[in-house]
Amino acid sequence: MTRRVITIVVIAAACAVALPILRWGVLDATWSGTAADCRSHTGACWAFIGHKLPFMLFGLYPAGARWRAAVATAVLLALIAATGNPRCWRRWLALAWAVGLPLALWLLRGGAPTQRWGGLPITVLLTTIGLTVGMPIGTLLALARRSRFPLPRAIATTFIEVTRGIPLIAVLYVAVLIVPLALPPGITIDKLFLAQVAVVLFASAYLAEAVRSGLQIVPRGRMEAALALGLGWWQAMRLVILPEALRTSIPAFISIAVGLFQDTSLIVIIGLFDLLNTSRLAAQDPSWLGFSTEAYLFAAAVYLAGSGIIVRYGRWLEQFVVCGPRKK
Repeated sequence: MTRRVITIVVIAAACAVALPILRWGVLDATWSGTAADCRSHTGACWAFIGHKLPFMLFGLYPAGARWRAAVATAVLLALIAATGNPRCWRRWLALAWAVGLPLALWLLRGGAPTQRWGGLPITVLLTTIGLTVGMPIGTLLALARRSRFPLPRAIATTFIEVTRGIPLIAVLYVAVLIVPLALPPGITIDKLFLAQVAVVLFASAYLAEAVRSGLQIVPRGRMEAALALGLGWWQAMRLVILPEALRTSIPAFISIAVGLFQDTSLIVIIGLFDLLNTSRLAAQDPSWLGFSTEAYLFAAAVYLAGSGIIVRYGRWLEQFVVCGPRKK
């Protein structure tokens, strides 16, 4: 009886919340037209999204060159998709990155200076390079922190603890505001490059701890057995220890990837606008004032979809590395 009552109460509460949202977002919504058409209705103004979608996706990037940003984003997403599939972990994948990443940067650079990059391309770019470059750096930091030599262990420990003890926004401030002050006069570095370096270092510190936790789980007997078979230390680490450690660290890697994907919105402090901030700017258009809710809902939907894909991929990868590919 108690379960039935609880079920009825939960269903009633869900309907009380869902029905007004359904009426606002679907039944009374304006799907096309102008701002005046939206103001004459009480529902959501999805026409605003239709008018502002190019700006929200590409920001201040020139309208005539947005195809370059779209192609660059597609190239980066294709590289991510190939890298995420263990069946593609072959030598040609490194060549694909060596060609695809410079191609994407060339496409973006050819259409506008970095000061005008924004929207989805810059979100994908910062996340992709941050994780791709941060992973090998983090692995080396994890190995250095477990080293029996005091100097590399001290350097790695200091870097990891200091970086993890500072929020990303502070790391970006240091990279973009403090570093240029330390450079000799006449030397300038692009602020997007500095922000990307900051994101890479920040991600590497967290990835290093994830890798170190995986290394601690691997039994010591694995290394002893590998050495007894005649393998060197690096061979044993590369062929025996690291594969098992990385396999057990997949959930931590996925969590870090989701967090980094969402934290790219912090680059607004250095004057660059990712997807969230281009959506916020779109809502400040005097012709479309009052529709910020729709703008934030659109950005939230994109972030939710991206995070959901990352999480779903993590579950699939765990299943793949444990059970192997499914046989047809």
